[in-house]
Amino acid sequence: MLIARGGLRVVIGLGKTGLSCVRYLRSKGYSVAVNDTREHPPGLAELSAEFPEVNVYLGGLNAELLLSASEIISSPGMAISTPEIAAASRAGVLVVGDVELFCREATAPIIAITGSNAKSTVTTLMGLMAERDGLNVGVCGNIGTPVLDMLAEGDKDLYVMELSSFQLETTHSLKAAVAVVLNISEDHMDRYSGMVEYHQTKHRIFRNCQRYVFNRDDKLTRPLIADSLPHASFGLSAPDLNDHGVLSVDGEPWLARGRELLMPVAELQIFGQHNIANALACLALGEAVGMSRDAMLATLRDFSGLKHRCQRVALADDIAWYNDSKGTNVGATLAAIHGLGAAIAPAGGRVVLIAGGVGKGQDFTPLQTAMASFGRALVLIGEDASVIDAAITAELPRQRCASLDEAIASARQFAQPHDAILLSPACASFDMFKHYEDRGDQFALGVQTFVAGSNTGHSS
Repeated sequence: MLIARGGLRVVIGLGKTGLSCVRYLRSKGYSVAVNDTREHPPGLAELSAEFPEVNVYLGGLNAELLLSASEIISSPGMAISTPEIAAASRAGVLVVGDVELFCREATAPIIAITGSNAKSTVTTLMGLMAERDGLNVGVCGNIGTPVLDMLAEGDKDLYVMELSSFQLETTHSLKAAVAVVLNISEDHMDRYSGMVEYHQTKHRIFRNCQRYVFNRDDKLTRPLIADSLPHASFGLSAPDLNDHGVLSVDGEPWLARGRELLMPVAELQIFGQHNIANALACLALGEAVGMSRDAMLATLRDFSGLKHRCQRVALADDIAWYNDSKGTNVGATLAAIHGLGAAIAPAGGRVVLIAGGVGKGQDFTPLQTAMASFGRALVLIGEDASVIDAAITAELPRQRCASLDEAIASARQFAQPHDAILLSPACASFDMFKHYEDRGDQFALGVQTFVAGSNTGHSS
């Protein structure tokens, strides 16, 4: 669908993505204005220098401006239910995002990836697999380069796109070569009316897709579309003929497609049951677009994981420390507890969990069962520490701490040999930190300093 020339395009939200939208729209000859709720948004000086003709409205949404637009290109961070945006939409103004503009123009096949958790891991892995297979791939969306800047780089053989629910709200023209919802768990309940609306938004990724992949361990990931559309599943159970899963050979787990063995799980560098599922998802997605299996398996053998995603930051006194600061919702933390807990349980190890922050209206009670099964102790920080404390009723030692350094010291007191100390907050970070990366970096540095100061082990 092409937008007609003429009429005003209003970009809501500046920063890197907003600038990329202005550049794209001006290159197409459109009249553009920018509206930002902030008085001093990032990128303002750059915008003024590069596009002095673009009018900028700051300090709040300008309802009159939005009603005068032919099209609104809104930041993913701004809910389309915001009164001024909703009023413009009711008046017939189309509200889209930068991903929609990208999808209207992109010609290469798209692997479209969403889910409550593991999006970045799977998207990164898919990009590395494509590169190893010799493809000119663009990895974009909710990760890395803004999609419109990626479009400006020229033709690609393949795009791998990480898409958040916020981005999917304003995307109408996506026609993915293959689409996947990796998993669904409660998240962003401060933005959605409930799980039904969140689930429906995630499933927008399947609209007009050519193939789909789903997680057979999570029924909410399977789309309600015709089974005649080519599809495949992944999961931790033994797979059916054309699906991916895990088979046991002499007691050792293997990644498999149907009855065909692909590689031993032991050869993966990424750790935990959730990362086995991520690897299987990648194999299914890659197969759907014709990637070389050899390239995909070689990438899996090399990939050591993403920073802040169940990343081991130290090992001392036979206790491992893991930074999972990107675990910003309950589902991510559950995956980390189960993944690590199941792996260390045979040696008698358990999980000391450091959690807390801004809870975004989530229900934390699902953590109760996981911690009862795998937990050693609970260390809580941040704004919603008391909410998590009340939700986890398992009889575990626990401590509330005023700082991350205090939490690190407290966690070490609880831990025993073979245990894992896991920072997986299940919360946003902005009560105590700049962002989840800042939280993870402070944790890694704090752990390394603590371990070095204890003179009882080494960091790695």
